[in-house]
Amino acid sequence: MSELQRLLDDIDKLRENLHEVISKKGINLTDPEIISASQMLNAAITKYNEIINKKGL
Repeated sequence: MSELQRLLDDIDKLRENLHEVISKKGINLTDPEIISASQMLNAAITKYNEIINKKGL
């Protein structure tokens, strides 16, 4: 499995996790658990974009 595919899999899992946390916590987007899940997803997306840009894809 390529690094990009692993990142895409991670992004999907992190996205699902964020949706679950929001469903559990409600729409209070300032909740620390929601912020943490969002930041983890953002970091994975940022890393994916950096790789894509570096490879010129």
